[in-house]
Amino acid sequence: TMGNWLVNHWFSAAVLAAWLGINIFLFTYYFLFFDRDEHYFYTRAILGSALAWARASAKCLNFNSMLVLLPICRNLLSFLRGTCSCCRRTLRKQLDHNLTFHKLVAYALALFTAVHTIAHLFNLERYNRSQQATDGSLPAVLSKMHLQGNKWLNPIHSNQTTVEYVAFTTIPGLTGVIITLVLILMVTSSTEFIRRNYFEVFWYTHHLFLIYFAGLVIHGIAGLVRGQTEESMKDVHPHLCAQYLTQKYEDCWHGCCKDPEFGSIPAESWKWVLAPFLLYVFERIIRIWRAQQKVVVTKVVMHPARVLELQMQKKGFHMEVGQYIFVNCPAISRLEWHPFTLTSAPEEDFFSIHIRAAGDWTERLIDTFQQEMPRIEVDGPFGTASEDVFQYEVAMLVGAGIGVTPFASILKSIWYKFQQGDQTLKTKKIYFYWLCRDTGAFAWFNDLLASLEQKMAESGKADFLTYRLFLTGWNTSIANNVALHFDNAKDTVTGLRHKTIFGRPMWNNEFSAVAAAHPRSVVGVFLCGPGKLAKSLQKSCHQHSSLDPRKVKFYFNKENF
Repeated sequence: TMGNWLVNHWFSAAVLAAWLGINIFLFTYYFLFFDRDEHYFYTRAILGSALAWARASAKCLNFNSMLVLLPICRNLLSFLRGTCSCCRRTLRKQLDHNLTFHKLVAYALALFTAVHTIAHLFNLERYNRSQQATDGSLPAVLSKMHLQGNKWLNPIHSNQTTVEYVAFTTIPGLTGVIITLVLILMVTSSTEFIRRNYFEVFWYTHHLFLIYFAGLVIHGIAGLVRGQTEESMKDVHPHLCAQYLTQKYEDCWHGCCKDPEFGSIPAESWKWVLAPFLLYVFERIIRIWRAQQKVVVTKVVMHPARVLELQMQKKGFHMEVGQYIFVNCPAISRLEWHPFTLTSAPEEDFFSIHIRAAGDWTERLIDTFQQEMPRIEVDGPFGTASEDVFQYEVAMLVGAGIGVTPFASILKSIWYKFQQGDQTLKTKKIYFYWLCRDTGAFAWFNDLLASLEQKMAESGKADFLTYRLFLTGWNTSIANNVALHFDNAKDTVTGLRHKTIFGRPMWNNEFSAVAAAHPRSVVGVFLCGPGKLAKSLQKSCHQHSSLDPRKVKFYFNKENF
């Protein structure tokens, strides 16, 4: 399966390898440069190897700051997806890993920030110690050079200075503290738990990135870390002249009697981040322009368990199955945009989303729609279409919890294609597995399954879709109720013909049954759900695929919604 993964994800693997390689190269190259270059001989006399640690991590910070905005330019990604529509679908699909890459770069930023900060704390401590030293050593002599005008090497010029004082009164110190705090806030507020339950916290703290970039550009302007100037190197090369600094005599006539002169390392962060930042500004302008286009809400349905269905129309809107849109409601907040998976099929003359109450914004949106018809703005659709489903004779679809949403679009679309005798549709049979803790929040999905069940029965195609519902969270009162009404034709939990199964699926049994029913088919297994479930499905696909090429084969596909 590792081979399969590499074939399907070679592009992701190549990008990852290149990114890692460049980070390693930058760090190693600049570490060795600052650890060995003669221009920094005197700087190293004070700071030791902490200089190289600070400078090498700074280069990697610049590189990753340049990359971090690119994966979230969703219109840019849509454009790339469009321009490489002739490329293989696996390549286009890799663009859907944009957020994974964004997170990876962010973690790298956090790591290099930690290295950079720790190195500079050592540097400040050593600058301070050298300034206070009176032993006539090289660091002590170099630290007293500020008394002779602009020749200073040690930025600390007073014996009363503390590390805290430098951190909060100098430009690099203050911007460094601000950048680090911003980064800590952004990383901690983007955890899965906060994103799912307090999206607003995540949304607003993430916009601190503006402060991060402003701080990054200003951070190096003061040029506190210095090296020997080129002219000074010609006159008094440290290899020849360093010893004369500590043992200077009055009537000096030697060529090394002149003091070395130092200059700052120019600030260069702006060169790294200017282009991506401008690209991001352009991206935001496109989003604002697209948001101004009129959206007509054609139907509002309030489902049980506070789930709101919105059916909408927008000029020039074309969707594919498995795509998502961003929604804004100016009446609630002009700034907040929230992503929702599309639940309509491309064959329908509207597009729809189902919004469940999960956080302040969704609660307020549902309340607003119960009282009036507010204006809605839509950006999208985004994401690669999940058309792979249509390429298999037999498809096993697994939706867990909220992961059931994209299958609404897929199941509807398959049914339309099936009815219209679409030649591109190879699917002859669908097995659908739905796992959830409680069906309350998905009563709307029940209704959809019920209507599909009815339509299929009416057209004599009742066996096209087999679905199994697994209730993983249940209490004794539900169990007693089920036992009481076990002989009813319809299920007591969902009202559907297929009975709800309590507990988790035994995947071995499910795969064996499908393999027995379709001994010569290629079966596509699709999951939208947690990673743990992905592992066990992947294992089952591997175990139940026959080595004989003429017999059953299971192919695993995990959707990224």
